Amino acid sequence: MDRKSFIKTTSLGIGLAVLPQISCANKVISNEETQTDPKIVENHEGKVFNVIGDIQTHKLTGSDTGNQLVEWVDDVEPGVGIPPHIHTKEDEIFRVINGQVEILIGSQTTILNKGDIAFAPKNVAHSWKVVGTEKAKMITSAFPAGIEHMFRELGDLPPGPPDFEEVAAICNRFGIRFLEI
Repeated sequence: MDRKSFIKTTSLGIGLAVLPQISCANKVISNEETQTDPKIVENHEGKVFNVIGDIQTHKLTGSDTGNQLVEWVDDVEPGVGIPPHIHTKEDEIFRVINGQVEILIGSQTTILNKGDIAFAPKNVAHSWKVVGTEKAKMITSAFPAGIEHMFRELGDLPPGPPDFEEVAAICNRFGIRFLEI
């Protein structure tokens, strides 16, 4: 094949390969459904839920972020935690601001201290528990959004020791299942 034929053939092939990607990119950029308004949330702002001892202040929800993520601040007493469970819909990021949090992700257990971050991808078992003698403050992000609706339901449960079967049923409706210990 001579040089001219090669360039024509190669250019056509590259054009056909790249055209669909350019077309999709334009759709994402111009998609009005993902357009969101800027939002500033001050430290004292947010909706507070007592989720079975995990005091959560929701700062950003799906309605704020085009359903991309939800972010809340956990303010938790020593000894409080979440048993091993698996999310099937969202990934989570945990950022410790104060205190110590023992976290299990997959088969790895570690103690997170102030400034430490952990990533728990969906479909991987994880749990966490506040350890030590002081309250822990943690910023948790989940993406995509949607899990905030589950937390609202859990926060509406009556005070006192939770009915684990009811808690598990609520979580299951949102794609979260607890593992047997």
